[in-house]
Amino acid sequence: MSQPTSGAPAATRGRRDAAMLAAGSTVAGILAYVFFALVIRALGAGPAAPVAVLWAWWGFAGAALTFPVQHWIARTAATAAGEASVRRGLPPVATAVVGVSALAGVLSWLARERLFGPEGGWFPILVLLVGVGSGLLGLLRGLQSARGRFGAVAAGLVVENGIRCLAAVVLVLAGSHTPVFYGLALVAGYAVAALWPRALSPRADGHGRGVGPMLFVSGASTGQLMAQVTLTGGPVLLAAIGGAPATVTALFAGLALFRAPYTLALGLVAALTGRLTSLVERRRWSTLTRIRRIGGLTTLVAAAAGGVAGAWLGPPAMELVFGQGVRLAPGDAALVAVGTVVAMANLVLTLGLLARNRSGAVVAAWLIAAPFGAAAHMLVSQDPLSSTCWTFLVVEAVAFVVLVAWESRSDRLVGRQEHRGAEGQVTTGEEPGLGS
Repeated sequence: MSQPTSGAPAATRGRRDAAMLAAGSTVAGILAYVFFALVIRALGAGPAAPVAVLWAWWGFAGAALTFPVQHWIARTAATAAGEASVRRGLPPVATAVVGVSALAGVLSWLARERLFGPEGGWFPILVLLVGVGSGLLGLLRGLQSARGRFGAVAAGLVVENGIRCLAAVVLVLAGSHTPVFYGLALVAGYAVAALWPRALSPRADGHGRGVGPMLFVSGASTGQLMAQVTLTGGPVLLAAIGGAPATVTALFAGLALFRAPYTLALGLVAALTGRLTSLVERRRWSTLTRIRRIGGLTTLVAAAAGGVAGAWLGPPAMELVFGQGVRLAPGDAALVAVGTVVAMANLVLTLGLLARNRSGAVVAAWLIAAPFGAAAHMLVSQDPLSSTCWTFLVVEAVAFVVLVAWESRSDRLVGRQEHRGAEGQVTTGEEPGLGS
């Protein structure tokens, strides 16, 4: 179990970790876009469609499998239960990952022609492998984070997508025009786990009596999957309600551009779960409250700045990156920019609740936010594109408010339980309550 030390060395290490994770996430994100650009240029927009579908599943598998496994391990190892509890809980978690991956593979096989075309028979196997590989990366990053090896986490992010790019370059130079080979190149990125074999085996540190992992993992998986759908599902919703193809493409491009900081944040927060859990374990409620207040204020300021920058710089930046005519109106660009800023805050709040072992509250927040998004979609604007942008922003904003409320409520309840427990210990000799 790793515990952060106090004072200047810990602050210096924290800045170093953040810098490494930021650099690794940035390079990895660039390499991911390079890989897909190579696929499109090698195959053409039409034939590359099966790889695009696999790529979409890769994103959802990262949210539903990598994220919960990684942060379950990081949180558990930061408690007194230690890595021994991870070792005890790993078999059911691994079984669940394989089961979800197999189910996704079977469903994609049943719909293989619709999803991958008449020659996409091998892609359901790749779907299964992407799911298993995503769970494997969760194990790798979780144990590396638990051991404070954030340089290795950053390096792994880069090497993973570097392998994919290298495999795609080899295929391009060989003149390959077979989509399944480029799908295999995507799967090849998971070979990065072989570089750190010791980070795939939990140690026997700690007493091992942690809470059951499946409730935590399933809640974190569902919550993060819902967050991912909110963040990336706008173009699908717009197409479903009859949006023009050009506006669907523009919304996809706008979300991809403004989502870049969020993608960077996914790598940066690798160090956050363990540190927040340590604060929770040490009952540092005043520090946690201060973090929540600073985070809320920062979100409001960043959202205002993001809205202005999105309206002013967003449309020309979209044309610069994606080509002439691919742009959103300034108002729509502002909505997407603000929504993405709030999405980043929701990611941090999610980790705060996971550190408090409140994964169910994360799911509840998104379930509460969804009807507000539906109401906004029907009432705010008659234009399909604008109504979709408003839906995205409203869901993110309501989820933000609910996540803050849940986090605050959790701290107050635990504080009251401990206060009552302390009084009981003084008056009756009972043990103090330690609800988490």
